[in-house]
Amino acid sequence: MANLRSKTSHPSVPLAMRGFTLIELLVVMAIIALLLSIATPRYFNSVEKSKEAVLRQDLSTMRDAIDKYYGDNGKYPDTLDDLVSKKYLRQLPVDPLTDSTTTWSVVAPTDAEKGGVYDLHSGAPGNGRDNTPYASW
Repeated sequence: MANLRSKTSHPSVPLAMRGFTLIELLVVMAIIALLLSIATPRYFNSVEKSKEAVLRQDLSTMRDAIDKYYGDNGKYPDTLDDLVSKKYLRQLPVDPLTDSTTTWSVVAPTDAEKGGVYDLHSGAPGNGRDNTPYASW
């Protein structure tokens, strides 16, 4: 019959000699820490990049809806909620940088009789990765 004992349970190896040493554990922990220090900044950079991409897409979609509203009605919407109530948008998108639908900065047209929403920008403070303020996107 085959020997069923594992290689580490050899009777000549004392119990205290089995397992890992403190140095081996420290080396493994140092390697893991090094890998994490390389991966973490890349992760957070990609999260920020994706938020900016979503913001640009949301602004483009809402500006397109404002233009379609103007083309159909001959005036701009009075509020952003008009785009939702008249089915130009299903819902107001959430600003990915502020996690709110109420932080959009609305630009009114020069002629007040043409409506209330000519353009919009993000209300997020700070600058993007290209160093332009979010409020100017």
